[in-house]
Amino acid sequence: MNRKVPRVGALELVSALKRAGFEERRQKGSHLHLRRESDKRRVTVPIHKGRDIPTGTLRGILKDADLSLEEFQELL
Repeated sequence: MNRKVPRVGALELVSALKRAGFEERRQKGSHLHLRRESDKRRVTVPIHKGRDIPTGTLRGILKDADLSLEEFQELL
């Protein structure tokens, strides 16, 4: 499989996380907090208009969400 991290914007990332079962909980400033009830996982997504999520930040969010890169690409 392709191990390269895709460049995605915050809204694209949030949409993919929602398809993975996450729900919006709250937003404080430019950070959106999501939670998946089935396993109580929480993730925080920085929302900055016009900017892509940095690759290191994206990898950290995917790790917190317990999603592999392949699973994430399928959700996009």
